[in-house]
Amino acid sequence: MSRIAGLVYHDAPERNADALALMLKSLMTSATDVQVKYAQPSAQLGFCGWRTANAVQRQDITVVMDGTIYNRAEFESAETDACLFLDLFLKNGFEGALKKINGDFSVALYDSRDQTLWLGRDRFGVKPLFFAKGPGYFAFASRPAALLALPGIKRDVNRQFVALFAASHYRYFDNDPAKSPFADIQQLPAAQYLRWRRGQWTKNVYWSAQELPDFEEPAEVLAQKYKALLWDAVSIRTKSAGHTAFTLSGGMDSSSVLALAVAHSGRKQHAFSTVYRDKTYDETEEIQTMLDQTVSEWHRILIDRPPVAELVRDMVLCHDEPVATATWLSHYVLCREAKSRGFTSLFGGLGGDELNAGEYEYYYYFFADLQAAHCDADLRHEAGLWAQYHDHPIYKKSYDLMQKELNLMVDFSVPGHCIPYQKRSLRYAQTLNPDYFDLKRFKPVMEHPFRSYLKNRTFQDLTRETAPCCLRALDRQASAFQLENHLPFFDHRLFEFMFRVPGTLKIRDGITKHLLREAMKGVLPEETRTRIKKTGWNAPAHLWFSGKNRDFLMDLVHSKIFRERGIYHVEEVLRLIDEHESIVSSGRPQENHMMFFWQLVNLETWFREYSDICSHENNKERLINSATNSNHCTKN
Repeated sequence: MSRIAGLVYHDAPERNADALALMLKSLMTSATDVQVKYAQPSAQLGFCGWRTANAVQRQDITVVMDGTIYNRAEFESAETDACLFLDLFLKNGFEGALKKINGDFSVALYDSRDQTLWLGRDRFGVKPLFFAKGPGYFAFASRPAALLALPGIKRDVNRQFVALFAASHYRYFDNDPAKSPFADIQQLPAAQYLRWRRGQWTKNVYWSAQELPDFEEPAEVLAQKYKALLWDAVSIRTKSAGHTAFTLSGGMDSSSVLALAVAHSGRKQHAFSTVYRDKTYDETEEIQTMLDQTVSEWHRILIDRPPVAELVRDMVLCHDEPVATATWLSHYVLCREAKSRGFTSLFGGLGGDELNAGEYEYYYYFFADLQAAHCDADLRHEAGLWAQYHDHPIYKKSYDLMQKELNLMVDFSVPGHCIPYQKRSLRYAQTLNPDYFDLKRFKPVMEHPFRSYLKNRTFQDLTRETAPCCLRALDRQASAFQLENHLPFFDHRLFEFMFRVPGTLKIRDGITKHLLREAMKGVLPEETRTRIKKTGWNAPAHLWFSGKNRDFLMDLVHSKIFRERGIYHVEEVLRLIDEHESIVSSGRPQENHMMFFWQLVNLETWFREYSDICSHENNKERLINSATNSNHCTKN
């Protein structure tokens, strides 16, 4: 784990020599963290973390880096990644250095020769980077808490973010990648860099999606190329990792990463999985097909009836913001367990669904491509098998239902143009007080750099929907327990390859991830490789807000502070609590409200920990202490 922070002054009436120390304190997870501070006449840059300091100062230039460069073997040896980046900067400039790196990183470089600060972030935003402008200074940090420790940075919330978190779907929280939950704090978007000089900043993109022709080679050839790329993405990450373990679900993605690591190392690995008593969510049977060939020790973590209120508070303090979905409570407990067993690195399969069209909803956009291409027979064939394999008592599937839904999801008048799915985005809009924010005013940006609906939908998930909130959760929770995340599917070479693979090699005969399945022949057990069922990594949170477990939820909603906040229509929230209880207790096949309640509890907890406590200037120290308590997460 590593974190960076810094300030550059341009017109400050006075300079606080302790400012950087306060920022780094808010980023630390342990009293034993390594700290490095560099001071120049107009700048302070710092690093903290539990491994060797990834920072360097060489004459007029200072570099601090959070993360890892994986393709170090392509360059002359350097003591640290920060040293390597400095060498690349001197030879290629800042943008040129970023383009040469394959890694998960955020980096800051200050050049006192022209008093310029450069900030850069990796292509997918695996590592975070925030910034803010205060009175006479510009500051950056790996987490918002470090910026909130500074004078002049207000604690006012971003109202649109609050409204989306309160009453919309998690896919829309990150639609604007430049915003943060705090009004005064911005994010540097993925694949961008920022230049700050003499009180002004500019931002530029150094890597982006490009529309290129689909590959025409046979599937067998493409599968071998894909396997080679994924093999290398896994191997260069294992070389950079410490004491390694693997998160393992019942799906193809985490299984492929684990199996390739075993093939590369020649030895079985430790695997961590969260399991549940509720068989709707439990993947024990699917996971067991991987154990004999790949796992030296399987660490099963049973999540039954967790102390939700307590864990949510700990998670919010680690995140500096509310946490998107209930799944991450399970991941948080998994990270705690991995830390307790001495591991320092976790590998996972995040990103595989987006690259390989693995989510259930991607079928619709695949069907849209077939329909737009007038492949009527193929559309009938694929839709028929989709309905046969994936019908659901709640989410029914048929050709006619597919056509109705498709018209709500794509615009056939514009090639590749997906539209916001309002049945999802506005499902709970009636719970939000319109005087706080009118959700109907929110118009999400939909990416469409491609002529394919499927490509645009999966690209949207990588840039503005599922990936950003998942990457944030992985980063914050792993860092809280001094773990490094390694995500081979976020290697940009895989993106550039898979976005030239036609959709018919991603979904075929009603089954997703066709090319990955072909690439993993002889690597994965056949039962895993050919499995059609997809449980999905989720958690039985419906039980966390029902029966006796809903008492804390009722206390929260009935509290004076919750009502006076003015965000929700409280009576509508109470109606949903009753309806949820009825659905869960009856066992009838009907969609419940667990995700709404998860978001509500997280949002209110965040307000109480970050907004209410820190609403006055003289409460700064309490904020810093709360942020530092992310290391307390390891003790609860």
